[in-house]
Order: sequence, then structure tokens, then C-alpha cells
Amino acid sequence: MAKLRHIGVTVPDMEAAAQFYEKTFEMNRVFESPIVIMLSDGIVSLAILKFKTDEQAGDERGKDFHGLHHMGFVVDDLDKYQQTIEENGGRYHMLVPGAPRDATEVKFRDPNGVVFDIVSQKYAAKAWGVPESAM
Repeated sequence: MAKLRHIGVTVPDMEAAAQFYEKTFEMNRVFESPIVIMLSDGIVSLAILKFKTDEQAGDERGKDFHGLHHMGFVVDDLDKYQQTIEENGGRYHMLVPGAPRDATEVKFRDPNGVVFDIVSQKYAAKAWGVPESAM
């Protein structure tokens, strides 16, 4: 089974964007790093992103693109879903540079070129503060 678990948006000022969503929609900050502030409503997370390099951004839009960047799904079997994605016209895109496959998102493009990723339930619970029981 797969469930939508996060939406990633890139912004020029992560802190200002995070404060907007925290104050406006009462989202909670569950994780921070130099390139992401992760907010959650307890079920779905919002990844506020500010990439430092074009390589981190991961595609032709580069580090200066601002807007909807990708969406992410939690799946119960990474290998099974990769096969299903490819059988249905999707294609592998990338891993986060330097990250092992089981410790990060596996990124794909759908048949229209839209970027999305898949992650394990364990990774999602740890990274985004979503209880495994909610998956």
C-alpha cells in the first residue's frame, strides 16, 4: 500500500515560509537541516526546501527554482513499487547525492515528467515525525 505523505516546496527564505505555515495552519516543526524545515499536521508533511547547489536540487530546475518541487509517497515495499512505477511508464530519477538507498528518498518521474519519491514506512516515521501507526 502507498500513501501520500509529503509535499516539497522550494522557497527563497525557509524560516519565513515555515513561520507562515506554522502560524496560518498550526503545523508543527518536526525536523530541520540546512536545506529543509519539515512541518507536519500529524498525517501529511510539508517540506520547506532551500537547496544550496544545483546538484542538491536534483534536476534541470536548479537551486534557484521556487515552487512545488515534488511529492512523496510512503510504500510498504520499495523494490515492488519501483517495479510497478516502471511498468506503468514512470522512470528512475535519482537518489539524494551521497545517501544510501534505504536511508533516503528514491526519486522518480511520472510519464509527464513530474518528480515524486518513495520511502519506507520506517524512514518516513523517523524523518517526518509521522507515527508509523498512521501509515
